[in-house]
Amino acid sequence: MYQPASHASCILSGLISPHLPHSSYSSLCLFLQGWVTDMHPPSRQDYVSISFAGQGSEGYNNSKQWRRQSCWRKWNQLSRLQRSLIIFVLILLLICGIASYPAVTEHLNGLKEREQDTNHNSVLRPVIPHVLPEPAKPAQPLLPKPTSQRKLFNKRGPPVLQNRLQKKGNASDTAAEDKAADGKKKGEEEGVISWRGAVIDTERATEGIKDEENNDQKAKSSKESETSRLEAVQAAFRHAWKGYKNFAWGHDELRPLSKSYSEWFGLGLTLIDALDTMWILGLKEEFEEAKAWVATELTFNKNVDVNLFESTIRILGGLLSTHHLTGDTMFLDKAKDIGSRLMSAFNTPSKIPYSDVNIGKGTAHPPRWTSDSTVAEVTSIQLEFRELARLTQEPHYQDAVAEVMKQVHKLDGKLDGLVPMFINTNNGQFTHQGIYTLGARADSYYEYLLKQWIQGGKKENQLLEDYLQAIEGVKKNLLQKSSPNGLTFVGELSHGQFSPKMDHLVCFLPGTLALGAHNGLPADHMDLAKQLMETCYQMYVQMETGLSPEIVHFNMHQGSTRDIDVKLADRHNLLRPETVESLFYLYRFTKDRKYQDWGYEIFQNFNKYTKVSSGGYTSINNVRDPDYPSPRDKMESFFLGETLKYLYLLFSDDPNLISLDQYVFNTEAHPLPIWPSTA
Repeated sequence: MYQPASHASCILSGLISPHLPHSSYSSLCLFLQGWVTDMHPPSRQDYVSISFAGQGSEGYNNSKQWRRQSCWRKWNQLSRLQRSLIIFVLILLLICGIASYPAVTEHLNGLKEREQDTNHNSVLRPVIPHVLPEPAKPAQPLLPKPTSQRKLFNKRGPPVLQNRLQKKGNASDTAAEDKAADGKKKGEEEGVISWRGAVIDTERATEGIKDEENNDQKAKSSKESETSRLEAVQAAFRHAWKGYKNFAWGHDELRPLSKSYSEWFGLGLTLIDALDTMWILGLKEEFEEAKAWVATELTFNKNVDVNLFESTIRILGGLLSTHHLTGDTMFLDKAKDIGSRLMSAFNTPSKIPYSDVNIGKGTAHPPRWTSDSTVAEVTSIQLEFRELARLTQEPHYQDAVAEVMKQVHKLDGKLDGLVPMFINTNNGQFTHQGIYTLGARADSYYEYLLKQWIQGGKKENQLLEDYLQAIEGVKKNLLQKSSPNGLTFVGELSHGQFSPKMDHLVCFLPGTLALGAHNGLPADHMDLAKQLMETCYQMYVQMETGLSPEIVHFNMHQGSTRDIDVKLADRHNLLRPETVESLFYLYRFTKDRKYQDWGYEIFQNFNKYTKVSSGGYTSINNVRDPDYPSPRDKMESFFLGETLKYLYLLFSDDPNLISLDQYVFNTEAHPLPIWPSTA
């Protein structure tokens, strides 16, 4: 007897059962059978069908042709409404399948990657769209990495800690074997192992090569490594400058993917920020074209609001630094112009400056949504205005910023020298009290306590006392260790509750601690600097792209399998300089080449994941996805002003290239001179 619902179910079974769980499929079939039966009640059996087997007859034929004819006949026997319903259901299932495809694919990829990790197979990552590194020049080959590191970076899963961390058992022996095996593949014919630029003769033990010859060979290789890395940074700057010059000339920031620009203040922010970088890197042609623009095009007579802090550290600091390095008074004249226009910010009831200034009108105001300024902003403009006062012999610049430091020094609301994040410009008091961090809104306050003391010839003891007290406050309240590998990190405190959250901005601290120790402060500051430096490096190593996120959270619970977690909203990288900044200080003061090597790994990953083929570098949204880190289409001015500058200084073995006994860097990496002693 003919049953339409049964045949509809038959048709569906071949089409949708692979896409639905058994329970869902069964429910759907029962529903269709019931519905179609109601619409088409079974007919009476009006005839008897008898089949006789004949001579060429075969019983049941299961051929494809028979099935096609049978299914087509049954399909045609369905009513138009039934066929429409079946087609609708199939289309609905198709849409659901398309919608669920990414999740299924990700799950299958995860299974595949875990299988690959188990088998210790390295997987080459595809080149990401739009963000393409330039091919390496044959004359300047990139230094080889140890095999163990290549495996680490090629995995999509959470990378393990580097073997530099203390581990139980013979993990260090395993790492040494990996490195030796990697070097043997590359140099076994010549009898050498090449690792991180060092050349080691494998026949030394049997042939008795003299130590002096081996040391000479290492020194030569080290010099070649230094030259290669310095040239690589110069090439990176030229590539970034190419994008800025072609698509954003005279504007604030480059948008490299869209080959356009964005404005913040409309003052050529990237160009001014990069002036002293070009001078330090020896890029004379690029410097001269930028200098010509400053001389003929840069004007501050504009009806535009600028941020006091940002324009001070980037524009005023950049102009003052370039004046000192070049001796050109044109840059000093421009610095006087912008400095005088910014002074209206200090016209407040409390003498705590407003955050925003209209440099054309000479007026200032707080942010539109509050009357507060951030503590970091009002206490991180001192180096620049103090230097402007010294050069111009106009003390009111220094008096204004010194008054801010005096008021902050005596305010209530601190915790063992740690300051809250906000301060009111009307009454001069801390607001939002109870929250303490070394990250955003407070970070450079601590940096400038030490650097003002150094800038002034180590005579302003109040600044030094506040700095030393703050470091003790960090140790007491914010310093913890992660699990399972015991990374030392600086967290945050909110109304007595500790949070294991650490901004990438906090990675300025290792360099600042090392600078203090170099200037005679307690030796344990250097010990802490080294521990925090390792942590900041691991914030890069443990990400799949080898680039740090903006914010991390450290695990503190016993039994944790990994030290670092990253929330989805915090996975972006803005080309920030803080880690390479601290690596520069640590290398200058310790001469430990591992800091150069760490910096070079970071530099290579910037090239791999943020370099745009048409010129420039871009910030990215997801450091955990090496296949597509989601470029943001923005190159911050500090990438040229700070990040590439600190990388170049890190790779240089010349201690007199911006000597830290003669210069102090502002928080935008612009070197200002340490004042000569008048004693």
